[in-house]
Amino acid sequence: MKDSHVSRSHFFAHMARMKLIQRWPLMRSIEQENVAEHSLQVAMVAHALVVIKNTFFNGTLDPAKAAMQALFHDASEVLTGDLPTPVKYYNEEMARAYKEIESNAEQSLVKMLPTELQAAYAPLLSAHANDEYAHTVKSADLLCAYLKCAEELSAGNQEFAAAQKRLTAMLEARMNPEIRYFLDVFAPSFSLSLDDISSAQF
Repeated sequence: MKDSHVSRSHFFAHMARMKLIQRWPLMRSIEQENVAEHSLQVAMVAHALVVIKNTFFNGTLDPAKAAMQALFHDASEVLTGDLPTPVKYYNEEMARAYKEIESNAEQSLVKMLPTELQAAYAPLLSAHANDEYAHTVKSADLLCAYLKCAEELSAGNQEFAAAQKRLTAMLEARMNPEIRYFLDVFAPSFSLSLDDISSAQF
């Protein structure tokens, strides 16, 4: 039963609608992808990048923190929708305007929470932090988009060819040992069929 002294919050009702927002809205996709699915994958990849960095390259970040930031990295899209990248970054003015819209949406989501919870969620909802965790989440975001392109291309959908080239260049520009490790060890399997990956001997 609801406590009469507790105000209702629409925050998680909004979060649940991430599954209704389709990614790649201007692209013909063989397999549709929504923001909730994408956010889960980005969280797993961000977690993996930190584990790889800590295991092989002397990293000291917290994999769980990276995963949690990744889970919420596109949360503002429940209010803004997923604006296609060519539109979002059409020019500097457009990019600045979108960042302002995104920031306002993030602040609106924080204000939906009970006051006592806002401090805990505000860092997760900010897309503008500039630290190692934010860098890791962005790298994971790009990797997941790259993997989506690989899946579509392996299914014969050339609609994603130009996007894969663009994402390859973006990954090369921010390349580090953990990204290279992920690309070498895990990414190739995304271009294989189920039979191929199921027949691997462990």
